[in-house]
Amino acid sequence: MAGDATTNLRAIDVPALALPGGHYSQASVGAGLVFVSGQLPVKPDGTRLTDAPFEMQARQTLANLAATLAAAGSGIDRLLQVRVYVDDIGNWPAFNAIYAEWAGASRPARAVVPTSALHFGLKVEIEAIALALA
Repeated sequence: MAGDATTNLRAIDVPALALPGGHYSQASVGAGLVFVSGQLPVKPDGTRLTDAPFEMQARQTLANLAATLAAAGSGIDRLLQVRVYVDDIGNWPAFNAIYAEWAGASRPARAVVPTSALHFGLKVEIEAIALALA
């Protein structure tokens, strides 16, 4: 989606991260908001952390979210809403501790959605909405 004079919509690709695996952008910006597509525990070189411990997967996913926000001209301090999908609700306490450290003083609205297996057998996926820089 190219920039549009009427709506100022634009797609964000994050050069520091692996390319999306499907027909989508890593984020879209419009109406003063940044919509971040679901981020998975995938290293910048494309390596999926399928067999890594949950904590490592959570940290990589949050690092990908932070990189995507930065590429879109936003940041952790501008998050409005975060949605977290976990393959096992038993991983929630570990995620909450890692997330609190990562988010610091920011406390956006948040939801957790327990699921069965996630794509590629990964354990966590995160999507978010944030304010864009004016």
